[in-house]
Amino acid sequence: MKRLKLIKIICASAAVLSGFAIAAPAQTPGMALLDGLTPGEWTLKERGSREPGQKVCLGNPELLLQIQHGSASCTRYVIENSPKKLRVSYKCGTAGQGVTEIKQESSALVQIHSQGIRNNSPFSVNVEGRRTGSC
Repeated sequence: MKRLKLIKIICASAAVLSGFAIAAPAQTPGMALLDGLTPGEWTLKERGSREPGQKVCLGNPELLLQIQHGSASCTRYVIENSPKKLRVSYKCGTAGQGVTEIKQESSALVQIHSQGIRNNSPFSVNVEGRRTGSC
């Protein structure tokens, strides 16, 4: 009887602990796609837009992961990480949250799809990022 009770306690503890292991945020590993981008001036242009796009000096390519939340302090969870495709979920406290997928076409050209919530409003953007010079 005591043995059966002990087995039940161990099984319940294992189930709880495995739930924590699954829910725990992923450590941010090296992101090969971002490491492969050429630093410098990049133009971020929403696909289908006639606007000239936004120029950014890409010193820290991780900013591409949260283009709707700028330099807000966010926690990130890496969903997919390969040399040509990166998918990350992030949360920025009261500023909102999002999921961003970046596909690399070359070291100077990426396609970015990001969707989420910013300032209590939903967003969904498709952006082309192209290196346009040095900064």
